[in-house]
Amino acid sequence: MAQTITLRRAAPSDLGGVDRLLMRSYPRLLAADYPPSTLVLAVPRFARAQPELLASGRYFVAEDAQGRILAAGGWSRQSPSGRAVAETTGHVRHVATDPDAVRQGLGRMVMERVMQEAREAEVRWLDCLSTRTAVPFYRSLKFRAMNAQELVLGPGIAFPVMRMVADLTRT
Repeated sequence: MAQTITLRRAAPSDLGGVDRLLMRSYPRLLAADYPPSTLVLAVPRFARAQPELLASGRYFVAEDAQGRILAAGGWSRQSPSGRAVAETTGHVRHVATDPDAVRQGLGRMVMERVMQEAREAEVRWLDCLSTRTAVPFYRSLKFRAMNAQELVLGPGIAFPVMRMVADLTRT
């Protein structure tokens, strides 16, 4: 029997559910591509739901019939560092899938909605700071790898990522 999944806009009341998803997802799914020493320092810094993102109307959750959040993600006009950029550019934010639900199309469902909504808001480019683990996923959505970067999360805490970009006029 197929599982019923609902994709909806996140609400501030989803904070706990998204926190649980991020803390389940990131440590397990990133373990193959990052050393434990990096994950133990970095994951607690970015595996937290962001209340302003949940309230923005640009963040989505995919949940099962029991209301358990299995995937989430969104976009913003500001970069992850909070800088405003060109009106034609959006930024992919906090995409995650439950490790027990990967390869079921949930992350793709969330990202297709993110891309559709960004297009409707007249965003031409979606910029993404992808984990090493997620690079193939974003490539499958027609994102192009631009350059490797280090996301500075605090003094002495750098997390390697790949900057990726999608031209929404062509996807």
